Amino acid sequence: MSTRSSGGVALLVGLSGWLVATEGQAQAPAPLPPPAPPTATSDTTPLPVPAELTRAQPGGITADQAGARAAQTSWSAKASMENLRGAAARVDEAWAGFLPRLSAVGKYTRLSNFTAPSIFNVGGNLLATSPGPGGLVAGPDIASGKVPVFSSPVNFSFPFFVLDNWLLQASLSIPISDYFLRIDQTYTAATHSQEAARWDVVTARAGSEANGRIAYYTWLNARGAVIVAVQALNDQKTHLRDARNQFAAGNASKADVLRAETAMASAELTLERAKNLADLSEKQLRVAMHAPDDEAMVLGENLDSPVAPVQGNVKQMAIEALASRPEIHSADANAAAAHEQAAAARAQRWPVLSAFGDGILGNPNPRYIPPSNVFNTTWDVGAQVTWSPNDLMVAGGNIRDFEARVAAIEANKNVTRDNIEVEVTQMLQGVHEADFSIDSSTRELASAEEAYRVQRELFNNGRGTSTTLADAESDLTRARLDLLNAKVAARTARIRLEHALGRDARATP
Repeated sequence: MSTRSSGGVALLVGLSGWLVATEGQAQAPAPLPPPAPPTATSDTTPLPVPAELTRAQPGGITADQAGARAAQTSWSAKASMENLRGAAARVDEAWAGFLPRLSAVGKYTRLSNFTAPSIFNVGGNLLATSPGPGGLVAGPDIASGKVPVFSSPVNFSFPFFVLDNWLLQASLSIPISDYFLRIDQTYTAATHSQEAARWDVVTARAGSEANGRIAYYTWLNARGAVIVAVQALNDQKTHLRDARNQFAAGNASKADVLRAETAMASAELTLERAKNLADLSEKQLRVAMHAPDDEAMVLGENLDSPVAPVQGNVKQMAIEALASRPEIHSADANAAAAHEQAAAARAQRWPVLSAFGDGILGNPNPRYIPPSNVFNTTWDVGAQVTWSPNDLMVAGGNIRDFEARVAAIEANKNVTRDNIEVEVTQMLQGVHEADFSIDSSTRELASAEEAYRVQRELFNNGRGTSTTLADAESDLTRARLDLLNAKVAARTARIRLEHALGRDARATP
């Protein structure tokens, strides 16, 4: 075989082997590519910051509106109003004590029939007359001087009763001594109790209004916390993306990437908790306002507006609070009521002088003897004095009881006064602390933002560590929350101070 033929055979064999090898490779499964690392468009994409959560809108709800609705729909205020109604009814009852007591009785009685006992003469003489009108014996005819005399005992049956009895009686009683010793004191005590109940309504409404306004700012604070949680999560996403880039460039370790992933997972949980807290705060506000679930809750004010400065010192505010707080007025009224009740109880030790009068229309009239089957009218007037030694012991116990109540009310009032002075001091300090916190938190946030920016640049340039960057992120998140809480605290502290001073106490309509 020539050289050309040998070369052609060799080329053919080589091509055949290549085709076989290529066919075998095509039939074999191709290996899967290695998993690609998460990209920036997957788990590190920043979330949009929901700035609208704390943005005021026209026609939205304000804190004052929330407080007013809470006061109007408060169940505790409604209960106090019912107590006030009861106190007013007791005043009317006490006023009725000044009126003479008028009573009336209408009565019908049917008597059973029976045989009247016989009346016989003794010594041969017996007074007797013919039956009167209606079959009744009218008695001897003394006016005419005709008195029948029987020589021997004779039995007579006299029907001295009427089977159908009708009675109409009106009585009037005037408690003369009680006008001076008991009724006026009882009425005055009832009016003081009514005044105390009125102040209790003011207390309940003021407390409900303050709680409603605080619930509003608590809800606003929770919504702002959601924004801070989203910002913190975006910072962690950025940190994770930077850590992965530095790891790919050989400037960071796998541990830095894992730590950034852990921090991001923790930030996601924090965001979820912040959302739940915002929902819970909204529900609490709805309950305080008694707003239905289908009512839109739109903000009518934000936290960027400045707060009004607070003027005055602790001594001046304590004096104002003691003069304005409805709890003090209620305690004073209750103490005055107990004083009057003790005075009324002392009257039980003395005899009771009263005048009375009765008018009777009866058939038969009990004052007509013998009874006749006709309606007759009679009347009587008089006066009486009643007294019992037992009243001394009863009055002594009642007097000591009411005196103990007065002492207890006075003691509790002094406790309230002490608590009010401490409360005013505490609330005023809270206002000053919150105002200072706004200024310090503003500077803290500016410093934390700059520190975070510097630490992130150092980390991306390979001159910083993931630990220092994580600390800067934590400081930044804390500074954001501190400023948010300071703005809310400045408003809630003023609400509590106004409540402590009694400035939110309004008269009952």
